[in-house]
Amino acid sequence: MTTFRHIPVLLEEVIDALSLKKGNTVVDATVGGAGHSRKIAKLITGGTLIGLDKDKAAIEHSQSILKDARLVHSDFVHIAKVLDDLGIKTVDGILADLGVSSYQIDTVDRGFSYMHDAKLDMRMNQDADLTAEKVVNMYPAEKLLAIIRDYGEERYFRRITEAIIKARPIKTTLELATVCKTAVPSNYYKTGGHPAKRTFQAIRIHVNSELDVIEKFIKSATTRLRKGGRIAIISFHSLEDRIVKQTFKTLSTDCLCPPRSPMCICGHKATLRNLTKKPIEPTELEAKNNPRSHSAKLRVAERI
Repeated sequence: MTTFRHIPVLLEEVIDALSLKKGNTVVDATVGGAGHSRKIAKLITGGTLIGLDKDKAAIEHSQSILKDARLVHSDFVHIAKVLDDLGIKTVDGILADLGVSSYQIDTVDRGFSYMHDAKLDMRMNQDADLTAEKVVNMYPAEKLLAIIRDYGEERYFRRITEAIIKARPIKTTLELATVCKTAVPSNYYKTGGHPAKRTFQAIRIHVNSELDVIEKFIKSATTRLRKGGRIAIISFHSLEDRIVKQTFKTLSTDCLCPPRSPMCICGHKATLRNLTKKPIEPTELEAKNNPRSHSAKLRVAERI
């Protein structure tokens, strides 16, 4: 069995960004291996730490570390309901780390890795019905093509889709990785990394509806922040970061009317102050010590 081995990304930057104090109430919306929460708990002595995760294994592991935390098995998009159920109206800080956890990648039978052979699964929530195997083997070509193109930003999406359709049924991760490898030019490694990397990313994003919930989560989370409270979000690829950036921009803008509109008719009022016009990224030392952090981007905003 794989044990939780988790190196929190941008730990000091997150702690600094949240500006935590004793007695604060903080939500770690993706508690994972408790890497960030362990440090947060030490800084909010006398306060309340709430942890959410849609992976039951993460909740079980974190509960053994965060003895006094209130941990809930839930997707972060349901943050408002979770807080309501706990009788908590507002909080001082909210953190979300959008990346797949090291535990999920390293646990072979979860089917996230293209480096080890396992059933095609990729579910963060093991109670969910949709698996990578269903996507790969049952989706029509045009739908599968769109997923690989849009979520993987894979230049050879047509060739890979055609190869998958031809090779069906595909049952394991290495089978899928081999199909991807044979579908792309032999020099792919020089410019695009592992030939299966983007396809696996795309299918994982779709299986877990990763992009669909980010904007909704941020907007819901913002309503539960106290004035001066902060929200910090770590993303790991351009698709996630783009949504976080745009949502922060929208919530930090008073008027959303077209630029040429003579007067504001939308009535929109800013609820956030964007504190990171450019995302905070790992130092060279962190990226070297923890290669999985190299693409991380941290954006922070404050409730007004």
